[in-house]
Amino acid sequence: MVAIMTRVPLSVLDLATVREGHTSADALRGTLEVAKSADELGYHRFWVAEHHNMPAVASTAPPVLIAAVAARTNRIKVGSGGVMLPNHMPFVVAEQFAILEALHPGRIDLGLGRAPGTAQATAAALRGVSPYLTVEQFPEHLQTLLALLGDDRIENATAGRLRATPAAESFPEVWMLGSSTYGAQIAAALGLPFCYAYHFAISSDVESALRLYRTGFKPSPRFPEPHAMVSASVIAAETSEEALYLAGPSRIMALSLRTGRLGPIISPEQAAAVELSDLDRAMLDSLPGTQYAGTADEVVADLDALVERTGADELMLAGTVYDPATRQDSLARIAKAWGL
Repeated sequence: MVAIMTRVPLSVLDLATVREGHTSADALRGTLEVAKSADELGYHRFWVAEHHNMPAVASTAPPVLIAAVAARTNRIKVGSGGVMLPNHMPFVVAEQFAILEALHPGRIDLGLGRAPGTAQATAAALRGVSPYLTVEQFPEHLQTLLALLGDDRIENATAGRLRATPAAESFPEVWMLGSSTYGAQIAAALGLPFCYAYHFAISSDVESALRLYRTGFKPSPRFPEPHAMVSASVIAAETSEEALYLAGPSRIMALSLRTGRLGPIISPEQAAAVELSDLDRAMLDSLPGTQYAGTADEVVADLDALVERTGADELMLAGTVYDPATRQDSLARIAKAWGL
């Protein structure tokens, strides 16, 4: 009798990317279509990111986009990947996600990040002159937020006098996000699930971060055991050559982020025609934009190896492409090969 491999759940991360010649409204409609496909295909979660003042990203307000996605899907968990807490007062975030949870009980994730997710000037515009919104206060604000969202372990003065919602029946699932050992240690200390952003931190030591998370994990009522998710950037197509061609826009976007030449997502044809300097090529060798591009079987083999290497309990699939239909096709191919 042949043993059947049991694979970890797969989820999706989306940025509502704006492609050249199209609008923010087009990008958001594309995200909704991808989310509906992910729901129908059997993916576990659908998360949206928070980025600001970027020509290629329309996902600026995760709670608003989460509400739209959750209303148009049926069973998939929907959340933030993530809310950048230094940009927001904890009480505001708690209220927003308490409403989302009340509307869609048991389906809302609140993924939290410590980085501002934007340039210094944009961060200042978001925060104003508030002395309370700083990266240094992240641990305090995180604990305040957890207390506001029903974590009885944490005694907090702010949460003692405020309620995020008058009569909660349930609370969103709170995740810690990170691409370093800092996030891993915070998640471990508070007994939270942890998502490692391997899709943009491929040169870092994911194994060390997850080792610190697991060895330092302190059980919590909701998570008696550590629970780790790892993200990866993937594109699957009919052939390896086609997948690499479709990954071209992600390569140029990765390069533009590192060189400050920001713009909307260009087409695969345009990406193939871009003239790269030797420095550009060297940069792309270390930051390829898409980690795993190939046929569905090739991508699944790479993802299996990533799970084997990291011990991930879940995987989250990122992927920058020009056309949302390309993303839907890629996710469908992977879902079938993965056995969703």
